[in-house]
Amino acid sequence: MRDLMARRGGRHRPIAEINVVPYIDVTLVLLIIFMITAPLLQTGVDVDLPTADARPVNQDENTPPLVVSVNSEGQYFLDIGDNPDKSVGIRELMIRVAAVRRHKPQTAVLVRGDNSVGYGKVVTVMAALKEAGVSSVGLMTRPPAE
Repeated sequence: MRDLMARRGGRHRPIAEINVVPYIDVTLVLLIIFMITAPLLQTGVDVDLPTADARPVNQDENTPPLVVSVNSEGQYFLDIGDNPDKSVGIRELMIRVAAVRRHKPQTAVLVRGDNSVGYGKVVTVMAALKEAGVSSVGLMTRPPAE
């Protein structure tokens, strides 16, 4: 009789388990959403924005940085070669920067844009530099007047 009572008590005990099926469903839905949206978020150019208290870029004295300039008319200039005052096309800019970085990979690349040039021109240069294999681009600014 006692065994019969123990069996009945064992059958009617409350189960203290968490049902994880809804959590798995929610996780699967979130995974699908992130898989769809992740490629859409990677269309921009990565830029390390300077803070308000910007410090000068550390330069190696043996390898001066490459400076890519964009003038007020939107023309591109590169400060290497025979004629640094001659404007270059975006394709030529990419080829020349890639060649310099191939021989000296530690060479820093800086972009100097005119104050009146459109934002799109500077972004175009930065995208071209990224395509040429430059992972980090510095932006040149004028120090604030004191």
